[in-house]
Amino acid sequence: MRLFVGLGNPGAKYASNRHNIGFLAVDEIARRHGFAPWRRRFQGETAEGVLDHEKVVLLKPTTYMNESGRAVQEAASFFKLVPRDITVFQDELELPPAKLRVKIGGGIAGHNGLRSISAHIGNEYRRVRLGIGHPGVKELVHHHVLSDFAKSDRPWVEALCAAIADNAGLLAAGQDASFANKVHLTMQAKGFFDKDENGGEPA
Repeated sequence: MRLFVGLGNPGAKYASNRHNIGFLAVDEIARRHGFAPWRRRFQGETAEGVLDHEKVVLLKPTTYMNESGRAVQEAASFFKLVPRDITVFQDELELPPAKLRVKIGGGIAGHNGLRSISAHIGNEYRRVRLGIGHPGVKELVHHHVLSDFAKSDRPWVEALCAAIADNAGLLAAGQDASFANKVHLTMQAKGFFDKDENGGEPA
Protein backbone atom coordinates (compact mmCIF):
# COMPACT_ATOMS: atom_id res chain seq x y z
CA MET A 1 0.00 0.00 0.00
CA ARG A 2 1.13 3.53 -0.80
CA LEU A 3 0.30 6.98 0.53
CA PHE A 4 0.53 9.78 -2.03
CA VAL A 5 0.49 13.21 -0.38
CA GLY A 6 -0.18 16.39 -2.33
CA LEU A 7 1.03 19.55 -0.60
CA GLY A 8 -0.88 22.82 -0.65
CA ASN A 9 -3.05 25.15 1.37
CA PRO A 10 -6.80 24.55 1.77
CA GLY A 11 -9.50 26.87 0.50
CA ALA A 12 -10.49 28.66 -2.69
CA LYS A 13 -8.12 31.57 -1.96
CA TYR A 14 -5.09 29.32 -2.48
CA ALA A 15 -6.45 26.85 -5.05
CA SER A 16 -4.49 28.23 -8.03
CA ASN A 17 -1.31 29.20 -6.14
CA ARG A 18 2.06 27.85 -7.29
CA HIS A 19 2.43 26.43 -3.76
CA ASN A 20 -0.61 24.21 -4.46
CA ILE A 21 0.72 22.27 -7.44
CA GLY A 22 0.92 19.19 -5.20
CA PHE A 23 -2.85 19.37 -4.67
CA LEU A 24 -3.36 19.74 -8.42
CA ALA A 25 -1.25 16.65 -9.14
CA VAL A 26 -3.11 14.31 -6.77
CA ASP A 27 -6.47 15.73 -7.89
CA GLU A 28 -5.59 14.69 -11.43
CA ILE A 29 -4.49 11.21 -10.31
CA ALA A 30 -7.85 10.76 -8.58
CA ARG A 31 -9.76 11.99 -11.61
CA ARG A 32 -7.94 9.97 -14.26
CA HIS A 33 -7.96 6.71 -12.32
CA GLY A 34 -11.50 6.81 -10.98
CA PHE A 35 -10.59 6.96 -7.28
CA ALA A 36 -13.36 6.93 -4.69
CA PRO A 37 -14.79 10.35 -3.76
CA TRP A 38 -12.72 12.57 -1.51
CA ARG A 39 -13.62 12.42 2.20
CA ARG A 40 -12.40 14.23 5.28
CA ARG A 41 -10.10 12.35 7.68
CA PHE A 42 -6.54 12.43 9.05
CA GLN A 43 -6.69 16.24 9.27
CA GLY A 44 -7.08 16.30 5.52
CA GLU A 45 -9.00 14.88 2.58
CA THR A 46 -8.39 11.39 1.23
CA ALA A 47 -9.37 9.39 -1.83
CA GLU A 48 -8.63 5.69 -2.32
CA GLY A 49 -7.97 3.69 -5.44
CA VAL A 50 -5.64 1.24 -7.16
CA LEU A 51 -2.61 1.95 -9.35
CA ASP A 52 -0.73 -0.90 -11.01
CA HIS A 53 -2.38 -3.46 -8.67
CA GLU A 54 -1.25 -1.44 -5.64
CA LYS A 55 -3.73 0.16 -3.23
CA VAL A 56 -3.06 3.89 -3.04
CA VAL A 57 -4.46 6.48 -0.65
CA LEU A 58 -4.25 10.08 -1.81
CA LEU A 59 -4.01 12.69 0.95
CA LYS A 60 -4.39 16.47 0.82
CA PRO A 61 -3.62 17.89 4.29
CA THR A 62 -6.01 20.66 5.33
CA THR A 63 -3.77 21.86 8.15
CA TYR A 64 -2.09 24.54 5.99
CA MET A 65 1.33 23.90 4.54
CA ASN A 66 3.49 24.40 7.62
CA GLU A 67 1.57 21.74 9.60
CA SER A 68 1.33 19.13 6.83
CA GLY A 69 3.27 16.59 8.88
CA ARG A 70 0.42 16.22 11.37
CA ALA A 71 -1.89 14.85 8.67
CA VAL A 72 0.81 12.66 7.13
CA GLN A 73 1.78 11.15 10.48
CA GLU A 74 -1.86 10.42 11.36
CA ALA A 75 -2.47 8.64 8.05
CA ALA A 76 0.85 6.77 8.18
CA SER A 77 0.13 5.56 11.71
CA PHE A 78 -3.38 4.41 10.80
CA PHE A 79 -2.18 2.39 7.79
CA LYS A 80 1.06 1.27 9.50
CA LEU A 81 3.24 2.72 6.75
CA VAL A 82 6.97 3.45 6.84
CA PRO A 83 8.43 6.57 5.16
CA ARG A 84 9.44 4.61 2.04
CA ASP A 85 5.73 3.89 1.42
CA ILE A 86 4.99 7.62 1.27
CA THR A 87 5.35 9.89 -1.76
CA VAL A 88 5.02 13.65 -1.39
CA PHE A 89 4.20 15.90 -4.37
CA GLN A 90 5.67 19.37 -3.73
CA ASP A 91 6.41 22.64 -5.47
CA GLU A 92 10.12 23.19 -6.11
CA LEU A 93 11.63 26.66 -6.52
CA GLU A 94 15.00 25.33 -7.63
CA LEU A 95 13.62 23.60 -10.72
CA PRO A 96 12.50 25.45 -13.85
CA PRO A 97 8.76 25.41 -14.60
CA ALA A 98 7.48 22.11 -16.04
CA LYS A 99 10.51 20.11 -14.83
CA LEU A 100 10.22 17.19 -12.41
CA ARG A 101 12.63 15.25 -10.21
CA VAL A 102 12.08 12.23 -7.98
CA LYS A 103 14.18 11.80 -4.85
CA ILE A 104 14.12 9.81 -1.60
CA GLY A 105 15.35 11.74 1.43
CA GLY A 106 17.56 14.79 1.16
CA GLY A 107 17.21 18.35 2.35
CA ILE A 108 14.07 20.43 2.65
CA ALA A 109 15.43 23.57 0.91
CA GLY A 110 13.35 25.86 3.09
CA HIS A 111 10.05 24.18 2.17
CA ASN A 112 7.75 24.42 5.20
CA GLY A 113 5.64 21.45 4.17
CA LEU A 114 8.67 19.18 3.95
CA ARG A 115 10.05 20.56 7.20
CA SER A 116 6.84 19.59 8.99
CA ILE A 117 6.65 16.12 7.42
CA SER A 118 10.30 15.35 8.21
CA ALA A 119 9.75 16.47 11.81
CA HIS A 120 6.85 14.04 12.17
CA ILE A 121 7.92 10.91 10.24
CA GLY A 122 11.63 11.32 9.49
CA ASN A 123 13.28 12.16 6.20
CA GLU A 124 13.30 8.97 4.13
CA TYR A 125 10.11 9.49 2.14
CA ARG A 126 9.91 9.99 -1.61
CA ARG A 127 9.55 13.52 -2.98
CA VAL A 128 8.22 14.31 -6.42
CA ARG A 129 9.62 17.80 -6.93
CA LEU A 130 7.55 19.87 -9.35
CA GLY A 131 9.37 22.88 -10.76
CA ILE A 132 7.70 26.26 -10.42
CA GLY A 133 10.79 28.38 -11.07
CA HIS A 134 12.47 30.94 -8.83
CA PRO A 135 11.53 34.64 -8.91
CA GLY A 136 15.24 35.54 -8.92
CA VAL A 137 15.63 37.18 -5.53
CA LYS A 138 14.96 35.75 -2.08
CA GLU A 139 12.71 38.63 -1.04
CA LEU A 140 10.17 37.72 -3.74
CA VAL A 141 9.92 34.00 -2.91
CA HIS A 142 7.01 34.29 -0.47
CA HIS A 143 4.94 36.31 -2.93
CA HIS A 144 5.90 33.99 -5.80
CA VAL A 145 4.77 30.75 -4.19
CA LEU A 146 1.54 32.25 -2.81
CA SER A 147 0.58 33.88 -6.12
CA ASP A 148 -1.57 32.18 -8.72
CA PHE A 149 -0.04 30.59 -11.78
CA ALA A 150 -0.07 33.04 -14.67
CA LYS A 151 -2.48 32.35 -17.51
CA SER A 152 0.53 31.50 -19.67
CA ASP A 153 1.52 28.80 -17.15
CA ARG A 154 -1.73 26.86 -17.37
CA PRO A 155 -0.80 24.74 -20.43
CA TRP A 156 2.34 23.30 -18.84
CA VAL A 157 0.72 22.90 -15.40
CA GLU A 158 -2.14 20.92 -16.90
CA ALA A 159 0.19 18.88 -19.10
CA LEU A 160 2.51 18.09 -16.18
CA CYS A 161 -0.34 16.98 -13.91
CA ALA A 162 -1.77 14.85 -16.72
CA ALA A 163 1.61 13.19 -17.38
CA ILE A 164 2.06 12.52 -13.66
CA ALA A 165 -1.40 10.95 -13.45
CA ASP A 166 -0.93 8.86 -16.59
CA ASN A 167 2.30 7.37 -15.22
CA ALA A 168 1.42 7.25 -11.52
CA GLY A 169 1.30 3.44 -11.58
CA LEU A 170 5.08 3.42 -12.04
CA LEU A 171 5.48 5.42 -8.83
CA ALA A 172 3.18 3.05 -6.98
CA ALA A 173 5.34 0.16 -8.23
CA GLY A 174 8.54 1.86 -7.06
CA GLN A 175 9.82 2.47 -10.59
CA ASP A 176 10.93 6.03 -9.92
CA ALA A 177 13.37 6.41 -12.81
CA SER A 178 10.88 5.09 -15.37
CA PHE A 179 8.19 7.40 -14.01
CA ALA A 180 10.44 10.47 -14.18
CA ASN A 181 11.67 9.59 -17.66
CA LYS A 182 8.17 9.06 -19.07
CA VAL A 183 6.94 12.35 -17.64
CA HIS A 184 9.99 14.13 -19.07
CA LEU A 185 9.50 12.60 -22.52
CA THR A 186 5.82 13.56 -22.50
CA MET A 187 6.60 17.16 -21.61
CA GLN A 188 9.38 17.25 -24.18
CA ALA A 189 7.05 15.90 -26.89
CA LYS A 190 4.55 18.64 -26.04
CA GLY A 191 7.27 21.24 -26.60
CA PHE A 192 7.72 22.53 -23.06
CA PHE A 193 11.51 22.22 -23.24
CA ASP A 194 14.20 21.37 -25.77
CA LYS A 195 15.20 17.84 -26.69
CA ASP A 196 18.75 18.28 -25.40
CA GLU A 197 17.53 19.04 -21.87
CA ASN A 198 17.79 16.14 -19.48
CA GLY A 199 14.96 17.07 -17.16
CA GLY A 200 13.37 13.84 -16.01
CA GLU A 201 15.99 11.74 -14.27
CA PRO A 202 15.88 11.19 -10.51
CA ALA A 203 18.21 13.53 -8.63
